[in-house]
Amino acid sequence: MQVPLYQAKAEFFRMLGHPVRIRVLELLQGGPVAVRDLLSEIEIEPSSLSQQLAVLRRSGIVVSIREGSTVSYALAGGDVAELLRAARRILTELLAGQNELLAELRQSDPSASSVPSASSVPSVPSARSLPVPQGGSRLS
Repeated sequence: MQVPLYQAKAEFFRMLGHPVRIRVLELLQGGPVAVRDLLSEIEIEPSSLSQQLAVLRRSGIVVSIREGSTVSYALAGGDVAELLRAARRILTELLAGQNELLAELRQSDPSASSVPSASSVPSVPSARSLPVPQGGSRLS
């Protein structure tokens, strides 16, 4: 029995649903990166990085390259980099909308001046700070 496309997409996005995996993919956008360099950039335990790299490799979106004793990883194709750029654009639009709403709230309520300014808000929200769809719950 064939898996429906929507289910395959859900599995794909679930595979991407880990901050370390996303960070690895961001770092690989510039070309192959040695594992030791990934470790220094991400600053996690080698065993944790190894686990996350294995998930990405099994999914087929990264490939490993061995040169002597050095193992590097690279994106299997350019579509992943485009997906990350699209995610950045979507998050930028969401934040712009939130900043506009915040500005409106400040104009309509003088006591709202105690709310942090937009410049003190991080440029990319954590998954926990994104709005929860009506009737839904935030997935971790």
